[in-house]
Amino acid sequence: MDRQGSFSQAEYAGKKKQTRRDKFLAEMEQVVPWARLVERLRPLYPKGERGRKPIGLERMLRIYFLQHWYGLADEALEDALYDSQALRGFAGIDLAVATVPDATTVLNFRHWLEQRNLTKVLFDEVGAMLEERGLLMRQGTIVDATIIAAPPSTKNKQKSRDPEMHQTRKGNQWYFGMKAHIGVDVASGVVHTVVGTAANEADINQMAAVLHGREEAVFADAGYTGAHKRPEHADRDVSWNIAIKRSIIKALPKGLRDWAEPVERALSQVRAWVEHPFHIIKNLFRHKKLRYRGLAKNTAQLHTLFALANLVIVKKTLRASPVA
Repeated sequence: MDRQGSFSQAEYAGKKKQTRRDKFLAEMEQVVPWARLVERLRPLYPKGERGRKPIGLERMLRIYFLQHWYGLADEALEDALYDSQALRGFAGIDLAVATVPDATTVLNFRHWLEQRNLTKVLFDEVGAMLEERGLLMRQGTIVDATIIAAPPSTKNKQKSRDPEMHQTRKGNQWYFGMKAHIGVDVASGVVHTVVGTAANEADINQMAAVLHGREEAVFADAGYTGAHKRPEHADRDVSWNIAIKRSIIKALPKGLRDWAEPVERALSQVRAWVEHPFHIIKNLFRHKKLRYRGLAKNTAQLHTLFALANLVIVKKTLRASPVA
């Protein structure tokens, strides 16, 4: 994206201290495959043959990614772009030349992506790029799910909670929201599949949906016990590595327990890779609570979040050989 710097941009670029935001955005500038993402979306992007000419696709995509990296609502994103030279520089906005896209423009761009299922396209395109570079091996899959809370309040226009969200019990605590089910490449920790469901959906019911079919081994926690016996997995020739329930381990004779516990610890270290993408979207990207109503909108957002999380996971490798 062509940029022409102003005096304020030159002054900011000459500052002595580089903030964590500056460093992060510089890394993302290098690792996001801007050209191929824009190329995939361009055929469907409005051409502005009638009415006002639309804002450039790459600029809107950059602004859309900023919204997800910093967990900002549409209005908050507009304010942040006015407040932060770092964000404006990343988006290629010079206030001396153009204004910041308003919250409605951001909203319309997000709706355009959702209505055409283009967040899945972004996720798949990032995955294809990583596979081409040998960063997505597809030889083994770790499966898991996490609960993302939805607002329980009924103080809204509908006077009700989101009907597509449900409550579920985990341990002794109840949660209301949805689940993000993911399949993670065992070699790299990259997410290759994302499925969104209501929170009361059993993890094991979505296992087939998050397996790509080419893996030789599957790793999962005890919530997936018995998965290999289900009819949807009857034709899979894979090594099933499902955690044994702790109560069963404790009930074993000492000799068997002394053998089983080290094996379970080794397998748990492999399964731990699946927690890294969850950590990124919940803690780094601050997506601990759903912002929208409905499974479709929130699943669309999850595809974007996990696509961006994948780039964070492999950023060191990608920075050594920047993407086009």
